[in-house]
Amino acid sequence: MHWLRMEQAPLLIACLALCLLAVQAQAAEALAVDADFPGGNAIIEKIEGDTVALRQDLRDTAGDWFWWHFRVRGAAGRTLTFRFTKSNVIGVRGPAISTDGGKTWKWLGAAAVKGNSFSYAFPADAADVRFCFAMPYFEANLKAFLERYAGSPSLKALTLCKSRKGREVERLHVGKLDGEPAARVLLTARHHCCECMASYAMEGVVEAALADTDDGRWFRQHVEMMLIPFTDKDGVEDGDQGKNRKPRDHNRDYQGDSLYPETRALRELVPKWSEGRLKVSLDLHCPHIRGQHNEVIYIVGSQAPAVWEQQCALGKLLEAVRTGPLPYRASDNLPFGKAWNTGGNFASGKSCSRWAGELPGIRLAASFEIPYANAGGQTVTAESARAFGHDLAKAIRQYLEK
Repeated sequence: MHWLRMEQAPLLIACLALCLLAVQAQAAEALAVDADFPGGNAIIEKIEGDTVALRQDLRDTAGDWFWWHFRVRGAAGRTLTFRFTKSNVIGVRGPAISTDGGKTWKWLGAAAVKGNSFSYAFPADAADVRFCFAMPYFEANLKAFLERYAGSPSLKALTLCKSRKGREVERLHVGKLDGEPAARVLLTARHHCCECMASYAMEGVVEAALADTDDGRWFRQHVEMMLIPFTDKDGVEDGDQGKNRKPRDHNRDYQGDSLYPETRALRELVPKWSEGRLKVSLDLHCPHIRGQHNEVIYIVGSQAPAVWEQQCALGKLLEAVRTGPLPYRASDNLPFGKAWNTGGNFASGKSCSRWAGELPGIRLAASFEIPYANAGGQTVTAESARAFGHDLAKAIRQYLEK
């Protein structure tokens, strides 16, 4: 073995330093933060060391809103801080996080949050970690859910229309599909495409109607439900905000000539499908981030006294039958004229629930607000939102029976 000559040492040190720099450069290049996937939403402004500066993409939103969804690759073993530069857009339980490429989600927790930032220590084997304002729900989630009921005679998956971008807009029929039902029920969701927790609640309603239980058998004997999982299908798949969309919000598109294919198709189809048997129409939403009226489940009160009376009746039944983990109190319902629920909020157009409340024969039309993360002190998750859907189905049954 030959010993290194003294004059060769500086050269070796320089080579080692260059190798180390190359390894470090490769590691830095491997870190990727982006939203270039279905449902993604984020504008990455800069990455400096272990801090990522970013903001939500508002696209065609009037004003500000809070939806974001991005992924991180190449961060294994590192602790990164994500700082939002536009506004406070982190929810009360921190971001939702998926460590398996978006398949499953959990809340990171408020302890990870400091102001407009949150931090995360990536495991050594982290490959594709995703962060989102809440637990997202896309077409892929719906398809996986429907596979559980493949071949069921009590569920049909049809098409409402094609979206503006050519996507299939799903229309589900659940319950009594052979012969005429005693009553029909319409459920809609995602007029504001970011309001994802409403989709898990809708799944719960379907689960209850198809279950081998007394409630499930009753629905399949007496009621046909039509469900529209994604009223703004393009917005859901593109990762848009949806709320206050320009030139018109989907939930203000129910008068005059509808701008969007989904709302136009609903307005044409529902009266024909009803045949005078549509008794209940519920539109499922999620509220703002935090604070009063944003961390409880509630019904948005109608301006019409007769409809408000029926909304209160359903609310009392729901409060009485609730067994799931998410609390609901009828006293949390928001009467017309209080807080944001005023005429000025609907000046730009007619909402789905108001349109439905004017259909011949209907008894009850209402919008439900289901919080993203915290409902009366309890954690909102996919599972707890589905459980609320079970409670809602039971309340609908009792309402129709009474």
